[in-house]
Amino acid sequence: MTLIWLGVLLVFGGILQMAFQPIWRGRFSGGRWLRSGRDTLEPERPGGGFGIKSNWPGLVMVALGGTFLLAGAAI
Repeated sequence: MTLIWLGVLLVFGGILQMAFQPIWRGRFSGGRWLRSGRDTLEPERPGGGFGIKSNWPGLVMVALGGTFLLAGAAI
């Protein structure tokens, strides 16, 4: 039973880590200024989408949690 709860916590923790990764990386805005002098929220470069490099801790947590869930279900 403990393996199942540990697996659930790891899966949810990994999903939350991947969901909040863009927020934890820093500012949303690149700090570019419009000609009128106002700051813009448009990024300096387009987003790269889902990257393995930045999301590997969350992916490891989800995979480990899935393994614990399967092991707990088999017992």
